[in-house]
Amino acid sequence: MYGAGKRYGRSGRVAAALGGMLLLAACSAERPDAPNDDPKAKASARAKGPAPLTEARLTAAAFAADEKAGSYTTSPYGVGEAPFSDSYTADPAVCQPLVSLAKGATAHDPVAEVHRDLDLDSELRSVNVTVQLRSYAGKDATAVMAALATAGTACAGGFTEDRALTKARYLKVEPVKAPAIGDEAKAFRFTIQDVKNKDLRLYEYLTVLRSGSTTLSFRADVLDTKDFGGVPQEVVTAQWEKFRAATGSGA
Repeated sequence: MYGAGKRYGRSGRVAAALGGMLLLAACSAERPDAPNDDPKAKASARAKGPAPLTEARLTAAAFAADEKAGSYTTSPYGVGEAPFSDSYTADPAVCQPLVSLAKGATAHDPVAEVHRDLDLDSELRSVNVTVQLRSYAGKDATAVMAALATAGTACAGGFTEDRALTKARYLKVEPVKAPAIGDEAKAFRFTIQDVKNKDLRLYEYLTVLRSGSTTLSFRADVLDTKDFGGVPQEVVTAQWEKFRAATGSGA
């Protein structure tokens, strides 16, 4: 703000594979109620949702240090570090998902998360983009997206962001076109009153998309009063493509 699948050779493995299949068939015949054939067990597994990605897998799916995303360059946060804004709070509390999706921001905490920062090297007042990947247990990622949608509606007329040493007034929260990728996506444009000069208006954009049990968040702002038009598409596209390649997620 201002201020990869394994390949096995067939030699020596066909007999073992056939033997395993025969053994499995025999066991299934002896145990018609085997867990793998239990409709209730299958339904329960589906209800729990996909397993969350570990921090190591999120790291592999995220931008690496000095990696390019179009014209933007990546700087990773240190181990255990996160953007300062992850500690900010919102008043009223229903607006918190618009400020941060860190632990405690919603009723559903992430299991693992990684943070990246991207800038244009050639410009002093360039658009800055914070990219955060978070994995959740069960269907918590879906619930987080629902909380985000609720906040977007409830806080359309504005809210206050407490930054510990100062407070910022969000004057307006507007939905903007979200990218048609992932399982679902939300995007917002914020109009913010400058904390020093009340007559100045600043702009910030937030795009959050969900793929299975993972959310990918992109927050963009600039050290200027210009409305820069949104989260740079080249960053979103590059991160989504890398995430898909690393996790095998669908389009």
